[in-house]
Amino acid sequence: MYSTSIYTASAFCKNFTLQACYFSWGARNMSKMSLYLQRAKLIDSIRLCLRSNAPDSSLITILRSPSLDSFVVANALRSAPSPLSALHLIENLKKIETFSHTQETLHALAKILAKSGQTRKLGALIDAINTGKFTNVAYASFMDRMRWYAAAGDLTEVSGVWHEWRRTLDKHPCTESYNVVMKLFVEKGMDAEAVKVFCRMVEEGALPNCRTYTVIIQHLVKFEKLDSALKLFKMLPLMRIRRTSMQYSMLVEAFTSANKLEVVKILLNEMRADGILPGRAMLMSLKVMKEAGYGEEADELIKEMMPDERIKSICYSLVSNEDDVDDEDEGASGLCGVDKDEVQLKPWLDPAALASALKHWEDEEVVVLEAANIMWTSRLVCKLIRNFKSPETAWEFFCWVAHQPGFVHDIYSVSRMIAKLARLGCVQLVEQLLFKINREGMLLSFSTIRLIIDSYGFSRRGDAALEIFQNVRTICGPLSQNSQLILYSSLLRTLAKCQMNGEAFDILEEMMLRGVCPDVQTFSGLMHHYALQGDIKTVQRIFAMVRQCDLEPDAYMYKILICAYCKCERASLALKIFEDMRNSQLMPDAATKQTLVKSLWKEGKIREAARVEEMTEEAVDNLPLALPGHLYTVSNADLIMVYRLYSGCFTECPGKEIRETESVVSA
Repeated sequence: MYSTSIYTASAFCKNFTLQACYFSWGARNMSKMSLYLQRAKLIDSIRLCLRSNAPDSSLITILRSPSLDSFVVANALRSAPSPLSALHLIENLKKIETFSHTQETLHALAKILAKSGQTRKLGALIDAINTGKFTNVAYASFMDRMRWYAAAGDLTEVSGVWHEWRRTLDKHPCTESYNVVMKLFVEKGMDAEAVKVFCRMVEEGALPNCRTYTVIIQHLVKFEKLDSALKLFKMLPLMRIRRTSMQYSMLVEAFTSANKLEVVKILLNEMRADGILPGRAMLMSLKVMKEAGYGEEADELIKEMMPDERIKSICYSLVSNEDDVDDEDEGASGLCGVDKDEVQLKPWLDPAALASALKHWEDEEVVVLEAANIMWTSRLVCKLIRNFKSPETAWEFFCWVAHQPGFVHDIYSVSRMIAKLARLGCVQLVEQLLFKINREGMLLSFSTIRLIIDSYGFSRRGDAALEIFQNVRTICGPLSQNSQLILYSSLLRTLAKCQMNGEAFDILEEMMLRGVCPDVQTFSGLMHHYALQGDIKTVQRIFAMVRQCDLEPDAYMYKILICAYCKCERASLALKIFEDMRNSQLMPDAATKQTLVKSLWKEGKIREAARVEEMTEEAVDNLPLALPGHLYTVSNADLIMVYRLYSGCFTECPGKEIRETESVVSA
């Protein structure tokens, strides 16, 4: 994304030859920003060469640059136009005696072998890595191997690695492993198996994340179950699941194809409310909307997604003669687009690497950055802010980029900056930005406000979270009932983390007085918190509120209470909760039952412990592996509802499977 960038093969080769002497003595003294730009140019030269008909000698000349390192190679491999061209690059690297592979380049190579379906070579590479053939390269993890074999579409290998991994664990593997298996089943057309993986995830206590629901939505859209996909999508906020640009993109494209443009309009409005910058995948859908008469809604989004005309292309002439390659100036003379066989690309840019080069925001680095003439867009600025580790550097960059030609901060970049500062506990800077956007009449998205409040919980800034919450109407406008519920829940969680117990209970009472009833998972979180504080009376008051709100405690809430009371050495109260649970036709999982028995034994209640054992003895084989649900986020009922919706679309007799699953999940 640089303003001056018309390169030819000869210019690149000549340039790197001339720079070799400089690099040999000056690399150590080179600024990180200069090194980043040098690497970027080298990556661009490789990208262009791989897309051309240039002989291998041209590529070898480029690869002999002293700037070549594992960073350059890994990114050149990732941006290769095809697996075949990437493997061609690997073959030519064997001729570079000074180059040796690192973990970064080997992982990039593994992905390429996977995408090209070369599972035998992929397996050989994994074996070589794990047997230590490559020095200073870590063991290929189970998750890496699963992802690579999934990219190759090899279900047998994925299943084998997954089962091998599970045998080494005392509990369930990570959520992402279930996602990989489920997605592969979807791609293979094994619909019932994909549903079973989701069910297994829930049964084993792995909490589904946003990528889990992306896979499910993709599966539903694939079979044109659009109403079910939309219903699930609308459930995500109440389960505290972040809705992603990919989910929006899939749904917008699907409903556009189905000519349901009113739904598309609603989705676009919700995307703005979620503070999500639209991706270019939506461009065609928006053009269809515009043609159908929704011009006002589509125009601004189309403008945001169109490539910035300030960003010039790098190009590589495929038809050249000896006279052309001798004149470096002519190669950069602005003739881009003249040759019909010319290859044109947008310049390579890595926000994470760029942020790393600027991490100390030193004057020398900033001078080089300004000289690079990078074309700043809202999307690029957001990515850079996200990748800065230091709040001071992020703030320095945010202020600096505001004065760069052609760039003006919008609600997306401001929201990203506020979220970054809040996450790192920089309350004063957050207040400055909020004051500024309020003065300019800008409104933050609801999701940004929630993120600020959640972040203040991590940085233990409960007072600041309260202040944000009290001013929420002026910051993001009126809120729906569901949005108020989610925001109250986030605030209660933050106050609990900050040990502001009195304030948390006051907010809970205020919430109910305003007619916003907490959900089961919020009540569970608060009861867990106060029980750990030893405040049993408050726990009992909150449990009474659950009944007052006409909510039925689920199995997970009972589990939380039993475990919390046991931890506070109040086994008699835990036993009472266990009996209430049994009277509600619910069963604890094996771990919860064992915790209760041990606690009763520890307090000398041997008879009661024996009674618990007797009551669960008959059902010991049917005790769930884990009780689904999570503090403050998702309830047992939510997960059952998702399973019912999902399985109902892909099973011939969904009722039977749903009842069986509910008996496992709820019993």
